[in-house]
Amino acid sequence: MRNKILILVTILALYSCQNKNDSKNIVKTIVQDTLSKTIGGTANLSDAPPRDDKAVDLIRKQLNVLLKKDIPAMTKEDRYFYYEEFDLNNDKKNEYFVGFSNSYFCGSGGCSGYILNNDGSVINHFTVTDFPIYVTTSSTEKFYDLLMKSGGLFHHIKMKNGKYPSNPSIEEKWKGDVPKETTKVLDINDKKYEKYSF
Repeated sequence: MRNKILILVTILALYSCQNKNDSKNIVKTIVQDTLSKTIGGTANLSDAPPRDDKAVDLIRKQLNVLLKKDIPAMTKEDRYFYYEEFDLNNDKKNEYFVGFSNSYFCGSGGCSGYILNNDGSVINHFTVTDFPIYVTTSSTEKFYDLLMKSGGLFHHIKMKNGKYPSNPSIEEKWKGDVPKETTKVLDINDKKYEKYSF
């Protein structure tokens, strides 16, 4: 009897060790898959955690100040924005890309939007831009360069004197394809972003 119990305990111990190794392998596989998809630009961020209410409130407050003169002319449907966070200068604080997709902010040349610092201050207001915006791996003045589409063409947007240029259509045209290493932000047309009122 004693031998049977000892054998049973040994089998259970070996089985539990085997499960731990499998768990480690599963975690390792998930981490490797996630990293490869992130690096390859194919990661699905639709399961990302919910938005930060503080960020939404900050952006909402700033838009009410920036668009104070425009608000009386807007309809209720015009007063919505989308946003996405991205650390443009590696300071461990996300900047906010803020975009719109309605007729008040969009025309035949593209849409308007903002890039805000983490404290809500304006880095720049941009016009005539089609979404998404691409963040490249190269940088100028410690901020990542951007690729913005305007008039069907990509333009290379670089920081100049602490600001990104507001009209991408007059900036240097990008030659070639969008590099795989870029990160899409404000992919309003292909992703389901939450819409916020202001």
